[in-house]
Amino acid sequence: MTQSPIRVLFVCHGNICRSTMAEFVLKDMVARRGLTEQFHIESAATSTEEIGNPVHPGTAVVLREHGIGGFEGKRARQLRRADYDAFDFIIGMDTANIRNMNWILGGDPDGKVLKLLEFAGTSRSVDDPWYTGDFETTYADVRDGCEGLLAYLGM
Repeated sequence: MTQSPIRVLFVCHGNICRSTMAEFVLKDMVARRGLTEQFHIESAATSTEEIGNPVHPGTAVVLREHGIGGFEGKRARQLRRADYDAFDFIIGMDTANIRNMNWILGGDPDGKVLKLLEFAGTSRSVDDPWYTGDFETTYADVRDGCEGLLAYLGM
């Protein structure tokens, strides 16, 4: 019997910086561990502002600097209520994301909505490099959160 993949959806405001970075960082981590078939990983936005747009250039640069690719065809999409049933983990980057995610999803009765850095043992938010311009710090936070998620899953 084949086990269903673990379905992870990362969410941020626009889906061009943080959530996209998390999507491709986690995809890279699971690939390096030989676990690609055990995961389905996507990302989405709470807002409509960037829908259809590609990855932010700063995100692309930092991902490439860390040897991560595969994001070239990625386009921002908005979180949908149907995503709640489609994913096992719906992971936001900050408190505002979590609030907006719960509104879009109609609540979180199954406890699927979580903040990324909770997996790294902190309640801090992942700062938005759209405002800070610091994509490297965002990458470090995203990496730590994704490593924590894999540890939580025993992988």
